[in-house]
Amino acid sequence: MAIIKTLELNNQNEVFEFDKVAKQSNAGVLLKVGNAVIMATVVSEFDNPVSEDFTPLTVQYIEKTYAAAKIPGGFIKRDGKPSDFETLTSRIIDRSLRPLFPAGYRYPTTITIMVLSIDTQLDNQVLALKAASAALFVSDLPINKSVTSVRIGNIDGELIVNPSSTQMKSSTLDLYVAGSKDEVLMIEMKSISSINNEEHCMNDIDEKELVSAIALAQEALNTSNTLYEDNFKEASKDSANIELFVSNVSDELISYVRDNYCSNIDAAIKVMAKKERTSALKDVATLISKDENNMTKDLEFKEIYEAVEIVKKENVRNMIVNDGVRADGRGLKDVRPISIETNILPSAHSSCLFTRGETQALVIGTLGSAKDGQMYEQLQTKGTLTENFMVHYNFPGFSVGEAKAIFGVSRRELGHGNLGKRALESSINAEFTDTIKLVSEIFESNGSSSMATVCGGSLALKAAGVPISSLVAGVAMGAVFQDDKKAILTDIMGLEDHDGDMDFKVTGTNNGITALQMDIKLGGISLEFLHTALLDAKDAREHILVLMEDASKGIITSDAIPLVEKFNIDASKVFSVIGKAGSVIREIIEKFEVSIDMDKDTGLVKVSGENQDNIKACVEHIKEIASNAKSFVKKEKLDFTKMYEENQILSGKVVRITDFGAFIELPKGAEGLLHISKISKRRVNNVSDVYDVNDELDVKILKLSKDRIELASTEF
Repeated sequence: MAIIKTLELNNQNEVFEFDKVAKQSNAGVLLKVGNAVIMATVVSEFDNPVSEDFTPLTVQYIEKTYAAAKIPGGFIKRDGKPSDFETLTSRIIDRSLRPLFPAGYRYPTTITIMVLSIDTQLDNQVLALKAASAALFVSDLPINKSVTSVRIGNIDGELIVNPSSTQMKSSTLDLYVAGSKDEVLMIEMKSISSINNEEHCMNDIDEKELVSAIALAQEALNTSNTLYEDNFKEASKDSANIELFVSNVSDELISYVRDNYCSNIDAAIKVMAKKERTSALKDVATLISKDENNMTKDLEFKEIYEAVEIVKKENVRNMIVNDGVRADGRGLKDVRPISIETNILPSAHSSCLFTRGETQALVIGTLGSAKDGQMYEQLQTKGTLTENFMVHYNFPGFSVGEAKAIFGVSRRELGHGNLGKRALESSINAEFTDTIKLVSEIFESNGSSSMATVCGGSLALKAAGVPISSLVAGVAMGAVFQDDKKAILTDIMGLEDHDGDMDFKVTGTNNGITALQMDIKLGGISLEFLHTALLDAKDAREHILVLMEDASKGIITSDAIPLVEKFNIDASKVFSVIGKAGSVIREIIEKFEVSIDMDKDTGLVKVSGENQDNIKACVEHIKEIASNAKSFVKKEKLDFTKMYEENQILSGKVVRITDFGAFIELPKGAEGLLHISKISKRRVNNVSDVYDVNDELDVKILKLSKDRIELASTEF
């Protein structure tokens, strides 16, 4: 029989229905909030454990277009492969729930979350984790802890818990925190740029302010998880009688390896490359297996190697907390040596080879027009959207010495690319509306290639001539907790990531943090400790930024970057420049050897090419054609200066949406342009995120001429 729990949280009713759907799974739940309906199921195969020592967990978050009463665009109408948002959300939920599984849980488990109906004002990522955690909590898996998440926004200087989608459009902070009553398990954060007094603001956040926001999230997590655990117990099933697999390595063997082969293991630890270090540790295990003693003669190699791994981890941690020394000889706060080369690819618009220790990323920048952006659809918005800033991250096997072919993009690659985008996006001037594509090719990896991507990506932006507010650097941090001792590690390498207790990546400028990603447990760790770790990250970031600034001074602009001239002509005369069936513009392109992009709505003309003289001659030629052409506007031309006044506030209606703004129909029949940079104080990537055709809004007249009206939103 179904069990229904109606809970009030944040002035909203959340309805959880257990044992109503998917009853052949280990647990199924329907979550209803407002118009949103989300189903989550958990299935675990208790009769089919894997032999490897890991938890085979798969999380899949699925959106179907019927949830928003839509039919997919394009030729194929069946809902297809997961979108980037679905994949990234699956990854967020996985990272939040995986720490709940006990050590030794080796049963294949799949958590499926399906969005059945949407509410455009609610946060699907927050709701999805609530549903998934509820299903896991009431299942017969050995998990008795609730996990949920909150999103924190900063709106007009005030921190808001779980703001609506409309409120988030005005936020300068996007902080997503997942955790239980007592522990924070996962954090993702980015700053959001805005326009203030017609100036671009990055809104990078101070370390102390970020910790305060996390503290607010922690309070909200405690409240919600306490409520869920108290109310879900009635629907919880008894835990299944299953075996948790534990190591077969005896304490006696571990002690033997520790007492007799510690120096051999220490020597292997100091080998930096992962492949060679693994080989060195296997050599130690082989040496032990050939030892003529009663301890190892009847043991399998796998068991001996596991004992070597255990002692290796002990030694790595002891060196850090007791001696303040790391495997590569660095101090705890030392950053590995960095080298930077810019524009090493002659035919690319920009490039940066960023090397830090044994991690190396080549980041390549390519520029295009606004029309070159990635088109995509989103469940919670109408129409097709365009992504004009892309960061693509590729992690081939050779970067870690693995012999494997390069196939499709993995979840990890997609996640690291998204982190790079979140880190760099706020640094790009909001008025720059052309398309930018950064591709990060990882050539070597031994510790946070995603942060090398951020550093190289920021320099690639600058090398391409993209207007940025500041360079952005990133660093990966770690921590080790042992007995009553604790140590914070700066610029961790792969070994420390594997054997440490904490991993977080921080990006930002000299002024503050632009993005953050953490996979941590804060049980027993104070927010003061976290603040200290963030300050250490700031010191490292400032060190890296000095090197990046020096490298930026030596940038030589690539010859591949097209020379561009932008200017406006009367929009009514665009067709005179184009000519019948494009005859005039084709002749101009051939004569001057240029590329021409024209916007018939605004009269904006962009001429690009390789020869500056040809470009200037082309510009003058087009202006001459336009000045001598007759207007194609048949209706009587209005004099807007006689109809309106500057600073006047009017009610208008959206009649057209373009990549660069929205055209607003005003009283008395005139139209004005609301540029994308004048919509909000924050950075707006897609006009369609904010307005739909026929939306009514109040606007302010910024500038006025006889034939042109420039508008601003009253929120600007």
